[in-house]
Amino acid sequence: MIKHIVMWQLNDAADAPKFKELLDSCKNLVPGMVEFEVGIRTRKLEASHDVVLVSTFTDKAALDAYQEHPHHKAVGAQLGRLRLSRAVLDYETSAPGADLDLADDLSFAPTYPAPL
Repeated sequence: MIKHIVMWQLNDAADAPKFKELLDSCKNLVPGMVEFEVGIRTRKLEASHDVVLVSTFTDKAALDAYQEHPHHKAVGAQLGRLRLSRAVLDYETSAPGADLDLADDLSFAPTYPAPL
């Protein structure tokens, strides 16, 4: 699995809903996209960026297909005019719970006070 996270600072924070709408049009664009969530800055909560995309792809081929898709490229061109900066982090991850066996994890075992 590949996690693809992108954050943007906008020229005008008031454009965040329009920015989100454009990004949301890329949801379910290619096979292998398993998560796609766009968030915008919430007043009174800490934020250094105005918009964030958190997405997950089954593999690098799915991420590449998304990034090369003509609709994604067209949306990217529109977003480019609205943004001041962009930060990206792609990283490999496992499917939720894929490598977790709670039976082998002793941190979940009951604990009792040590005898005195």
